[in-house]
Amino acid sequence: MKPTLEISPDFTLEDIRKIRDYNYEMTKNMSTKEKRAYYKKEADSGIKEFEEFKAKKRASARELRKKK
Repeated sequence: MKPTLEISPDFTLEDIRKIRDYNYEMTKNMSTKEKRAYYKKEADSGIKEFEEFKAKKRASARELRKKK
């Protein structure tokens, strides 16, 4: 069974512990090669999400400038 990860809206030190525990549970039985692939996939996903966020923010800023 895949562990779940729930982060509080305030992002506390307890959340950092939850993330560390989650990552351990996800990778504890993986080989080094599998871990590299897992973290690369997670990083690529995070980068994509960040790029989408930046694009959305840029579009929003352009809309605000047009309204002025």
